[in-house]
Amino acid sequence: MAVSAGALAFASPLSSPPALSVRAALNSASVTVSEIRDEQGNSTSSTQQFTYSRASPAVRWPHLNLRQTYDSRSSTPSQPVSSPVSPTDMPDSGEFVDSVGSSEQKKANEEAVVASRRRRVKKMNKVALIRAKDWRERVKFLTDKILALKPNQFVADILDARPVQMTPTDYCFVVKSVGQESWQRALEVFEWLNLRHWHSPNARMVAAILGVLGRWNQESLAVEIFARAEPAVGDNVQVYNAMMGVYSRSGKFSKAQELLDAMRQRGCVPDLISFNTLINARLKSGGLTPNLAVELLDMVRNSGLRPDAITYNTLLSACSRDSNLEGAVKVFEDMEAHRCQPDLWTYNAMISVYGRCGLAAEAERLFKELELKGYFPDAVTYNSLLYAFARERNTEKVKEVYQEMQKMGFGKDEMTYNTIIHMYGKQGQLDLALQLYKDMKGLSGRNPDAITYTVLIDSLGKANRTEEAAALMSEMLDVGIKPTLQTYSALICGYAKAGKREEAEDTFSCMLRSGTRPDNLAYSVMLDILVRGNETRKAWVLYRDMISDGHTPSHGLYELLILGLVKENRSEDIQKTIRDMEELCGMNPLEISSVLVKGECFDLAARQLKVAITNGYELQNDTLLSILGSYSSSGRHSEACELLEFLKEHASGSKRLINEALIVLHCKVNNIIAALEEYFADACVHGWSSGSSTMYESLLHCCVANEHYAEASQVFSDLRLSGCEASESVCKSMVVVYCKLGFPETAHQVVNQAETKGFHFACSPTYTDIIEAYGKLKLWQKAESVVGNLRQSGRTPDLKTWNSLMTAYAECGCYERARAIFNTMMRDGPSPTVESINILLHALCVDGRLEELYVVVEELQDMGFKISKSSILLMLDAFARTGNIFEVKKIYNSMKAAGYLPTIRLYRMMIELLCKGKRVRDAEVMVSEMEEASFKVELAIWNSMLKMYTAIEDYKKTVQVYQRIRETGLEPDETTYNTLIIMYCRDRRPEEGYLLMQQMRNIGLDPKLDTYKSLISAFGKQKCLEQAEQLFEELISKGYKLDRSFYHTMMKISRDAGSDSKAEKLLQMMKSAGIEPTLATMHLLMVSYSSSGKPQEAEKVLSNLKETDVELTTLPYSSVIDAYLRSKDYNSGIERLLEMKREGLEPDHRIWTCFVRAASFAKEKNEVMLLLSALQDIGFDLPSRLLSGRPELLVSEVDGWFEKLKPIEDNAALNFANALLNLLWAFELRATASWVFQLAIKRGIFSLDVFRVADKDWGADFRKLSAGAALDASLEGHPESPKSVVLITGTAEYNGISLDKTLKACLWEMGSPFLPCKTRTGLLVAKAHSLRMWLKDSPFCFDLELKDSVSLPESSSMELIDGCFIRRGLVPAYNHIKERLGGFVSPKKFSRLALLPDEMRERVIKTDIEGHRQKLEKMKKKNKGNEMNGVNNTRRRFIRSR
Repeated sequence: MAVSAGALAFASPLSSPPALSVRAALNSASVTVSEIRDEQGNSTSSTQQFTYSRASPAVRWPHLNLRQTYDSRSSTPSQPVSSPVSPTDMPDSGEFVDSVGSSEQKKANEEAVVASRRRRVKKMNKVALIRAKDWRERVKFLTDKILALKPNQFVADILDARPVQMTPTDYCFVVKSVGQESWQRALEVFEWLNLRHWHSPNARMVAAILGVLGRWNQESLAVEIFARAEPAVGDNVQVYNAMMGVYSRSGKFSKAQELLDAMRQRGCVPDLISFNTLINARLKSGGLTPNLAVELLDMVRNSGLRPDAITYNTLLSACSRDSNLEGAVKVFEDMEAHRCQPDLWTYNAMISVYGRCGLAAEAERLFKELELKGYFPDAVTYNSLLYAFARERNTEKVKEVYQEMQKMGFGKDEMTYNTIIHMYGKQGQLDLALQLYKDMKGLSGRNPDAITYTVLIDSLGKANRTEEAAALMSEMLDVGIKPTLQTYSALICGYAKAGKREEAEDTFSCMLRSGTRPDNLAYSVMLDILVRGNETRKAWVLYRDMISDGHTPSHGLYELLILGLVKENRSEDIQKTIRDMEELCGMNPLEISSVLVKGECFDLAARQLKVAITNGYELQNDTLLSILGSYSSSGRHSEACELLEFLKEHASGSKRLINEALIVLHCKVNNIIAALEEYFADACVHGWSSGSSTMYESLLHCCVANEHYAEASQVFSDLRLSGCEASESVCKSMVVVYCKLGFPETAHQVVNQAETKGFHFACSPTYTDIIEAYGKLKLWQKAESVVGNLRQSGRTPDLKTWNSLMTAYAECGCYERARAIFNTMMRDGPSPTVESINILLHALCVDGRLEELYVVVEELQDMGFKISKSSILLMLDAFARTGNIFEVKKIYNSMKAAGYLPTIRLYRMMIELLCKGKRVRDAEVMVSEMEEASFKVELAIWNSMLKMYTAIEDYKKTVQVYQRIRETGLEPDETTYNTLIIMYCRDRRPEEGYLLMQQMRNIGLDPKLDTYKSLISAFGKQKCLEQAEQLFEELISKGYKLDRSFYHTMMKISRDAGSDSKAEKLLQMMKSAGIEPTLATMHLLMVSYSSSGKPQEAEKVLSNLKETDVELTTLPYSSVIDAYLRSKDYNSGIERLLEMKREGLEPDHRIWTCFVRAASFAKEKNEVMLLLSALQDIGFDLPSRLLSGRPELLVSEVDGWFEKLKPIEDNAALNFANALLNLLWAFELRATASWVFQLAIKRGIFSLDVFRVADKDWGADFRKLSAGAALDASLEGHPESPKSVVLITGTAEYNGISLDKTLKACLWEMGSPFLPCKTRTGLLVAKAHSLRMWLKDSPFCFDLELKDSVSLPESSSMELIDGCFIRRGLVPAYNHIKERLGGFVSPKKFSRLALLPDEMRERVIKTDIEGHRQKLEKMKKKNKGNEMNGVNNTRRRFIRSR
């Protein structure tokens, strides 16, 4: 078909049809200079005002899911996207069809494209310019007349008048020009030409009208015209391309494909425009799937054509719309590989796709590359780059691009405003966005469009500023812009977020009334609002409408809907919903079961799951865990277990998954024991196998919650070995675990690894835990480095972080460093709190600087801080730990004076301190005060009282406290029983202690090993060897691991019993138990031999010790020497002394004490001098000088020796002083013994308790004194009635001497009123009045001054008999009285009998025995008479009652 030169001139690639134009596809702008050819082929250049077609909202904001919108301000039903050049200058696709008819035309096209790219402006000659101006004027004249017609006027009236001469080409331009404003008028022109049969519509005219109808979406009319014209136009490719363009606009790829096939059947060869149109249709019909672009390009090449820039730009446009970066890169690389030169629109598309994919740097690189290749960026380029930086919220870059855009002459258009407004909305800077919106309307003169309003409404709605969003919607309607579906959806979402259900419903109703059909988002939001608002009936109606419109809810909405239906028990609707999920949504039974479970429809969910497994569906981890999670959260644990059992039977391939699910289920119900057993029992989920991250997370969090930190560490190791990535919550939990386990370095490493993965901990409790863990390990330097790293990374430590660092310093006693942090907080913030003050005070306490506490408190008060109750308690606790009762009481009283009432914790602390300090009265007052304050006395407080009374040996009060415990309903605990058993042991009542131990065992409490030791020792002291051995063997049989002290205790018992064989057996048992004997052990064995009178055996032990590598001391030698001396083999003892001296071992206090003690028990003077001479020979002559010289001259020397011996261990001074006093008393140097005793008291060797009468305590403690020392002790003071004087003698024996027996014999010989205590053993008690009368009247008390004998007697004046160290002359009388009377004899009777001659004493004893017998007989007769009288009285009463 022939075409004119004018038509050919408009077939330039610059004038691509709207359906195929790459500018339309990219929504781009036109060039500033367009090149046009007239009918003669001459070119003219015309500079035009830049016009810009706004990009589609769906392209510019894909994340808003906006659909294609049109300007509703136009009266037309839909507005086509304008072409890059002025509509009046833009030919339609007909020109393109004509332009590809010959190679000459193609060549002209290519030349035109190259010329356009190089921005060259060619001159037109005058004739061509005049001709071009003529046809333009004709077309414009006729177009204006047609468009000026009123609705009731017809186009035929103008055309029939023939106001101007027109050619067929002119009419084509008229149809296109009129079609820009009204497709109806354009169709009238086309039909008029058909009716008049003038210029009968040729292919070009048909293509023109099809293009107009296609732009206005009048597909049905286009199909009708094409069907009517197809036989006439024949195989003209231009018409087919135009019709394909109609289908392409609506995305009907299949129709376009059918038309292309029809072309080939009719012998019409498709050209490149045909394939470009087909590609456009394919891309609009669906997204760009992988490799689709390559397939489309191959399709073009397989047809023998070469893809041009329009082909590539069309594909790149689709990639840009779908944000398909990978596809765009492939297309661009293919374009370069096939040497197709990219143009401006190519770069625009690539910049756009990089921006949409968040690669602003790449977009900027392409922008710079575009300029280097000689292209000038247009508004689309700048807006695409602007969008890329706005998407990253890079405000600085956005400003930079905008300034450059203005510099290049491009002002802000609607796209620019929308992009920046959207950026501010995403940043939450709504005030800036609204200000920009006002500038857009006022200063720039731009009119906000639907996109502008939609973006603002969406941003305001997300910020809960729904009133402003609604005002914008009203303003939008007032200016005549029709809200789009996305606008309504944005406002509805805003109301939904703000909880304004009624407003959301009104907006949805308004949308329906406006004719806008809801999409899936609008339906989903409204359905969610109604379901959450318990409007289940309305929700059901809306759901049915949603289904009718072809939309389906998400799984989450189905869950909410089913939950609402379950609450109203609408079982039929639930069944319908399940069918919809299966039929409409294509959900499989497994997915349906998950939805039903979350909707709390458990029975149907279980049924669906069983159906799914039975039908062979593979069990999915997430689905199963969701089902079980819902079961556990609703408390249906048993049903979940039943379901798992079913799955074990029918889903054999999912054993690991089921086991994991079972573990997660146990964790959900916090059954950590079962979860760990399942985890460690199954190799499929533990160790080498890989488990799911959900299982690991659930188990790990459950371990942490139940403080199974070691197991949590193992689970975390398995998680990492399995290849699962640890989540942020897992990392935080592991930090806690490692800190609790004391591995802060590992915890710190976990944090560093987590932050490299993008997790951000800021100054969270995670760092606080690490810092505190370092502090507990005294690693304050590392704690300090953690805070330093935080500050270097730009993070400001918060209050908890500073307090944690101060705590680390405090734990290490670094008060100055803690104070520096406190000062930093005061200067830079945050302000210190009560906790900060307490940490500061704690640092002083740890550093032991308690005396500075008051100074620091005053400083804090001067700084304006009020000292809280917790701070006072901290100070009180610090002083209590040091046992400073005075300061504690002072702080306690000050606290009460300040109005702070004591708490139960404070009372407990105070009473425990007072009990430890044995402040009996204060402790009792505190307990009474506590009870008056209506506090219930805790068992721990009563236990403290028990320990105190036991320590001071007030056993009566101890029993009373135990009775109080029972009366108050408290159950005694281990401490209670252990304390009571120890009390019985000290009170020499081990049998009662043993019974209490049996009672303790019966209630499931185990005695402490120390309690066993005390009981064994008490039985040993009471000579109850069988019971002691029984307890010891019981401990051995039960497998207790006994320490060396138990064996030593038993060896001491064997020693006291004189059983060396048992001591040997104990030594063997000790070795068998893996306990190596020490020198102390061998000493006990040797002492046992000594007690048994076997010094040779003791010497054998010493010889064996010499053969070992043990470094010997004087202790084993003293044992051997003491054994010989006890057996009166003085010479052997002296030989061993000399032997020790020869072996280079210097004798010390042990040897001196042995010889002095042996001398005190010697009977003859020569024996004493032999022993003391041996000491004199080795350099210690003090004892011999005391006996033979003038002892009063040796006072300072004795005092010096006491001073030297006092610090030595093993009670060196006490043992030596006791032995020396026994020696002095035995040989009648009693005055010397008296001042030696006074010196011992002065040096603290003997306790001052012997003088307690002076303090009106009316008692003396003689325990740990030897017999001689006790005889030297005096009671100073004046006892007052009705007080009693108590002498505490104890019941223990020292070196075979009983202090109790010795004092009884001495005092009773003198007739003193001291009597044994009836309630406690080891006590002698005398009434003050009786004691005063005895001191006044007794002949023994006329002269109590102790004197030394003038000369040393030839024999000892004292004798040891049955543990009693008494005067030798009293021994016969003592034995006679004990043999005849036995048992207890009163002191007066003993004194009277002891002083009588033997014969007279015998007569008195006989008389006393006879009198006692007669007295018993009288009592028996009297008792028998009383019994008979009682029977008679009973009988008499019985008769009377009768």
